[in-house]
Amino acid sequence: MWLPAKVLRLGNRWWGGRISLLLLLTVINLMIVNRSSAEELKRYEFLQIRMGIPVRIIVYADTSATANQASKAAYDKIREIDRCMSDYDPDSELMQFVENAEPGKAYSVSKDLTHVLRRSQQLSSETDGAFDVTVGPIVRLWRVARRRKELPDASRLEAALTRVGYRNLNISDNDEVTLGKSGMRIDLGGIAKGYAADAALAVLKEHGVARAMIDAGGDIVVGDSPPDRDGWRIEVEPYGRRQVNQQEETSAPVMILELANAAVATSGDTYQYIEIDGQRFSHLVNPKTGLGLTTPSSVTVIAPDGTTADSLASAVSVLGPKKGLQFIENKCGCALYMVTLEGDQRTTVQSKDFSTYVIAND
Repeated sequence: MWLPAKVLRLGNRWWGGRISLLLLLTVINLMIVNRSSAEELKRYEFLQIRMGIPVRIIVYADTSATANQASKAAYDKIREIDRCMSDYDPDSELMQFVENAEPGKAYSVSKDLTHVLRRSQQLSSETDGAFDVTVGPIVRLWRVARRRKELPDASRLEAALTRVGYRNLNISDNDEVTLGKSGMRIDLGGIAKGYAADAALAVLKEHGVARAMIDAGGDIVVGDSPPDRDGWRIEVEPYGRRQVNQQEETSAPVMILELANAAVATSGDTYQYIEIDGQRFSHLVNPKTGLGLTTPSSVTVIAPDGTTADSLASAVSVLGPKKGLQFIENKCGCALYMVTLEGDQRTTVQSKDFSTYVIAND
């Protein structure tokens, strides 16, 4: 910030010119120092399987020792979250809680689990249950259905629905969790990856590495931009570029986003779906009907953090284009790009500010 000439007077002498010159030299020196510091940073990339998915971490650091130490700590944090929130591991904190919890009795759980449950409940309330982590009983039935390639038994599905409902999950002001019904199951698949990526980025920053990207199976969280760019460049291939039978290409473009200190997540059924009696069912389940979504879609959400992006992508998939767009437009700091397919008809909706993040369409 420049000081105007002749703003300071010491004794009988004006010092404005000298002050301005000193400020100019200081700014130039800082620019040189910052540029030199940025040029000294090197790019390091790591890949490990965590939470059953490939998790890629890219960092810019001054030494390989710093990069290795920071990335190890980040992966350790992701492992810790997986052991806490997995619904595949019977020994995880989440599974032990739901297996042993007595209805109506309050329990203390870990800080990470409390935080994710509280964020989940907030979104459930905002979306009138379109996002609901108590959907676990239904998800279990559909996992079996996908293996057997047949619809869930109607009576079992009806019984499972009676154990679903976010209002049956309560978190007190002192962070105690209570389940309202027996047989409830909690599925954090629509939010845990984003939270894990957020936590990993926080650990990297604690180790002095702020220029970083975490890609947790498509849920991407980025910190400060790389040294030579204004942001991290992330490729998004909208649903519909390839037809389901992969026989022909459509004109749908691959988008390049540029983000810094933000997150992006894509939810859809490009690969995770099943066809039963000619009807296509997504792996994404509507908590109110208990059925897999039948309209093929891809939902990309940009948000300030991974927890928000991950959960909103799932919520908008259930809400659909019209309600989903309206919801995102009213959500501060968020942007949406959604593609739906009905037969050969490809429909796209996007929030008014999504284009500000797009730097290329190829």
